[in-house]
Amino acid sequence: MSSLGISVRVPAVFERVRSRTRPAPLPRPPAYLVLLATVVVLNVVGLVMILSASAVQALSAYGSSWYFFERQLMWAVVGAGTFWLASRIDYRHWRKASIPLLLIAGATLCLVLVPGIGIQVDGARRWLGSGAIRFQPSEIAKLALLIYMADVMTRRAEDVANWERVLKPVLLVTGGIGFLVLIEPDLDSTIVLAVIVLAGLIVGGLPTRQLLRLLTVGFVGAVVASMAVPYRRARVLAFLHPSHDASNTGYQIRQSLIALGSGGTAGVGLGQGRAKWMFLPNAHTDFIFAIIGEELGLVGCLLVLALFAGFGLVGLRIARRAPDRFGTLLAAGVTAWVVGQAAINLGAVVAVLPVSGIPLPFLSAGGSALVFTMTGAGMLANIARQCPPRREESDASRPVATADSTS
Repeated sequence: MSSLGISVRVPAVFERVRSRTRPAPLPRPPAYLVLLATVVVLNVVGLVMILSASAVQALSAYGSSWYFFERQLMWAVVGAGTFWLASRIDYRHWRKASIPLLLIAGATLCLVLVPGIGIQVDGARRWLGSGAIRFQPSEIAKLALLIYMADVMTRRAEDVANWERVLKPVLLVTGGIGFLVLIEPDLDSTIVLAVIVLAGLIVGGLPTRQLLRLLTVGFVGAVVASMAVPYRRARVLAFLHPSHDASNTGYQIRQSLIALGSGGTAGVGLGQGRAKWMFLPNAHTDFIFAIIGEELGLVGCLLVLALFAGFGLVGLRIARRAPDRFGTLLAAGVTAWVVGQAAINLGAVVAVLPVSGIPLPFLSAGGSALVFTMTGAGMLANIARQCPPRREESDASRPVATADSTS
């Protein structure tokens, strides 16, 4: 009997010890589940459409229709790992990494500009690495700048309108990182960096007057940068007058609109599109939405728009219900990053914005862009899992009866 008693009690002792040493698993609230489902569906749609959009070019250039798909699948697996890891790391720990990440981002952004080290494609030096293993330092910069901005505005919350205490350090760092990205050249990623910081300043409570000044300066700077470089100026002029040079500067947007218009309501069928047969440049990267419109039609386009709208709504919900100010700023920045970049890409594809060289988050082919976007989404997921449940919020909002109030 004594041996039987020991066999019963020992597992119970081990269970008590393990429960004390191992932290309780985080809950999975509806916001987290919606975010997870949205990210999974976007990645699945992206993989399927990359295979369809890149098959012809991959076969012509590399002898295999699966070349770009296999590369993207590899990066999707890495991205899934970073999402899982970021969703399990307490988002507050990222504050300790803000300065190291900024130093890494600045160093790699300088390194990519060095001839012989930075990989040059179509006149731009934006990549480091070798062969299929490449990454864009601008993607690290998005994550680093987001965390730095959220950290500064959390530590100095009471001085948010103070130029010296908050705006000066945030704007100086943003300007320095943005300048390095701009001279790669990569104006579109610079705009995304500005969108991330602007979202943080708005959510952080920047006074309206200062906000309007920043918006004015930013708009003027974007216009000057767009018109100062010949190829950017050509894109702007092609956007304003698309039919004037339809065979040259207006060719890409014209082919994009033809692809979108050919899809109709239900599309011509998955894999049956014609634009990817060397008619539409960058079909599997920057202009993958045009292939979605051609092959899946209006239905497919609305699905993609609904997914990004869902990401934005759940991101705003998480930001509003985050446990602290840092979580709110971080969630708002990630949401602005994904939705803002998607808006820029989609606007260019449907000709309501000048043509950009920025990928559509989760959907376009691109390794580092996917991995760092998945990391940001994982951080958002961790914040969602730490949001207080509604019952606790409602209980906390009720007035507490005290001896003075009841007497």
